[in-house]
This record gives sequence, C-alpha cells and structure tokens, in this order.
Amino acid sequence: MLSGIKTRLSNVRTIKTLCESAENYALKDQQRQAGAEHFLLAAIDLPDNTARLAFREIGADAAGFRDAVGAQYWEALRSVGVNAGEHKSGGLTPEPLQGAAGLYDAAPSGAEVMKELAANRNDHRPLLGAHVVAIVAAMEQGVAARALRCMGIDPGALMAAANEFSRAS
Repeated sequence: MLSGIKTRLSNVRTIKTLCESAENYALKDQQRQAGAEHFLLAAIDLPDNTARLAFREIGADAAGFRDAVGAQYWEALRSVGVNAGEHKSGGLTPEPLQGAAGLYDAAPSGAEVMKELAANRNDHRPLLGAHVVAIVAAMEQGVAARALRCMGIDPGALMAAANEFSRAS
C-alpha cells in the first residue's frame, strides 16, 4: 500500500514537471498552449532517460526532435508565404511569451497526451518519459507526427521501443 502511495506521488510530480516543461517549450515557440510536440520535448528532458533511450533504440537522436519541430513551424510559415528566416536574421526574434495565470490549459494535441496518460495511469508504475513517447508516436497527425516523419522515424518502431522501456522499469 505504501509503495502504491509513493508511486502515485511520484507520478504527480512527474506530471507537474511535464506540464511545466511543456509550457516553457510552448512559450519559447510563441504559443500559449503546449502541444504534443512540447510534451514530447518535456519527456525527453525527464531524468528517467527512458524517452531518450527509446529514440536511441531505433537509431534516432532525441536531441534532433527540437530541430525537427522547428522545421515544421518554418515549413508552415513558408507554405503561407511568410519567410521567417528574413525576420530572424533581421534581429526580430521575439522574446518568449509569458505564462498565463490560472488553470493549466494545453493545446488539443497536448490535451490528448494528458488524456491518454490519465486513461492509462494504472499502467504507470512509475510514470516515465517512455509513456509519453508511446502516446505521441501513436498520433498520426500534428506537428509532432510530422517532426518524427521529418527525422525519418518509423512511429510504430518508436512506439514499440517506448513500450519496451516502460515495461522494463
């Protein structure tokens, strides 16, 4: 019973860390709400290292995910005729946004990550970065899915590796 309580408390701390880190990534990207890509970046930063190990298991570098996300944002801007490189090279890089006061609110894809984590919470003993990787890898659309494809990652292989690391703990 005591170990169950400790695990739940640990999971609450991990959720808090994930949400805060995801929000910080979103704010740096000039977004007020964290998406799945921000939660995956936050999972990669978790000290349990299972997210990074899942990427490594399939021959990918988790550190490259941040650049792949940035490439998706640039491509989205380019597709509507905005050359973001001109603004950045001209010294117009904006400061990160400030967090909003009040209740935490994620973007729809980020809310989906949280919903899946909650739905499977009994399987998280403890909650690990690999759990987040598996959820995001299962997403077929969105910035995170496009960024993984941009990296040449097979989402099914990444999900399998993440599930393996989450079971091994």
